[in-house]
Amino acid sequence: MKKTILTLFISCVIAITIHAQSVSKNELLAGIRSGSNYMVKSMLDSEGKSRCDYNIMTSHWEPYEEPWHTGQAINALIDSYLITGEKKFLKQAIQSGNWWISLEIKDHPKLKGMIKSIHGAEMGETIVYATTTDGTAGLFRLATATGNKKYAEVATNAGEWLYKNTFDSVSGLSYDCIDPVSGEVQKTWSRFWPDREVQVLNDVARPNAEGSLFLDMYRFTGKEIYKQWFISQCDVMVKTQDENGLWMSFTPNDMLEQSIHPRYNLWNAEALMNGFDITGDKKYLEAALKTARYHQKMQQKSGTIYYRNYINGRAPDTESVTGSAVSFAGILWLRLLKAGVGKEFEKNIETSVKWVLTNRFSEENIDPNLRGAFIDIRMKDNKGVRWLANRDLGTIFGVRFLSDYYNYYYSKN
Repeated sequence: MKKTILTLFISCVIAITIHAQSVSKNELLAGIRSGSNYMVKSMLDSEGKSRCDYNIMTSHWEPYEEPWHTGQAINALIDSYLITGEKKFLKQAIQSGNWWISLEIKDHPKLKGMIKSIHGAEMGETIVYATTTDGTAGLFRLATATGNKKYAEVATNAGEWLYKNTFDSVSGLSYDCIDPVSGEVQKTWSRFWPDREVQVLNDVARPNAEGSLFLDMYRFTGKEIYKQWFISQCDVMVKTQDENGLWMSFTPNDMLEQSIHPRYNLWNAEALMNGFDITGDKKYLEAALKTARYHQKMQQKSGTIYYRNYINGRAPDTESVTGSAVSFAGILWLRLLKAGVGKEFEKNIETSVKWVLTNRFSEENIDPNLRGAFIDIRMKDNKGVRWLANRDLGTIFGVRFLSDYYNYYYSKN
């Protein structure tokens, strides 16, 4: 019965009529402001860090990978500030940035220079590579917006540590997990796959280009070696990409279940677009196009992208509606349009922007923790207990996408 009620609820939320046309400048600005105000008022706590997942059933926030969620929130807030000029968004980004750099490890003999990027949840007290790098883009942009180099310096130091300690020179992959107590890199077993007693390299390491950290380090310092590190990551992504545009050999995709994570492949494609921008090498552009086309297939006619999709023809699980994937796919499709090869995605872009603007909680919602939030619904079943949350990622990526759309269509008007 609960599943039926939830399915009906989600169907009502996403059953909207899409018109293949650009939304107005005022609609975009209102959406950007609304999402950013939600971040300031509800989503980010008194320290500046993201509260992450709001459990609708218990009315409590559940922390989850706070460094990368917070770093991405900073990224979105900088977008908002640059478009609207509202200083409260920059002020909040600064507070969040100060929390982020407070995670710098200064007194551990093996971890000095790294940040304490604890994953949490099912991973427990484990430092995870991508928990750091997924959040760094906001730190470099904050350094530029404020003129305070410290934000970029801390991120750069963490990137140095990651390369020197987690990089596997034979495969070109980087190990995912680090023990925060011993400082040891976990090279033979990862908590990402607790049921796999025997794990191989692809279970414990990935291309790990999410966030394009080494590229930002190069742009900040001018050191050519960082650029080469990043290009090497792009080459490994091209080499390990499946023909369908995905990277099924790596977590959080699951080859055994044939399931696709809704954002992971987009992270890689975004990095590949960055690789194309700095090299002009079309192999990166073509690889990103493959990913974009697969996500075009994943998007429903209504604009929805669900959390769990499958490569074997199995229908997606419809309980979890992933607004962040709709927005992130939109960001990639727009990026390809800007590069002159994305005309095939124009309808998806328009569908997505209308979807994002429509699928938001009312600013008059009875629950203050949901007022103005963008939808990103996740349903879990933990030992028979249903867990229903609205995730911060819907708002974060929603603001990023609306900002990119605004800048592409309206910033010159």
